[in-house]
Amino acid sequence: MDETLAMLDDASTARVALSPLRRELLARLREPASAAGLAEALGVPRQKIGYHLRVLEKAGLIGAVSTRKRRGFTETLFEARSGAWLIDPMLLAPAGADAAGKQDRFAAAHLVRTAAGIVRDVSRMQEAAADEGSRLLTFTVEADVAFARPSDIECFAARVADALAAIAADFASPGEARRYRVTIAGHPAAATREPPAIN
Repeated sequence: MDETLAMLDDASTARVALSPLRRELLARLREPASAAGLAEALGVPRQKIGYHLRVLEKAGLIGAVSTRKRRGFTETLFEARSGAWLIDPMLLAPAGADAAGKQDRFAAAHLVRTAAGIVRDVSRMQEAAADEGSRLLTFTVEADVAFARPSDIECFAARVADALAAIAADFASPGEARRYRVTIAGHPAAATREPPAIN
């Protein structure tokens, strides 16, 4: 089984994967298993398991990996094609966000769409890198800050934007250099989240 995180960017495939029984089957198929073995483990009729396995196989989420003889018949073993899946968050995004909203650096909707785009793009590039047998080079920088007044947020964002523009200018080499997208986002910290270590 491929241990990488796979992106589900097709709505019909995502729907196939989302039913509770199919999610359970995908979790159990991290190791090869047969319809009979899964039916016994889950207490579900073999015919019902067989139906759902065919749906998952047709969607490309599982594949037959081997056969074996058992009790006088040939049994097919299936395995999930990935260790985990991520549904493309852009599948759930509203279509056609207005241009003004896209440019508003303080709009929560813009942050959510930007974060969803990062998840989608990085997941796709990670899959492509895994297919090539290479590593996708990324970095993440996080810090917790505190603002006493709303105006502090605007001041902080302006200073970060100026600092990023100055740093980016030092790395604006043309030619064959690999381009990177650097996104800085801020949101209220969740009450239960541990502060990130700054490395």
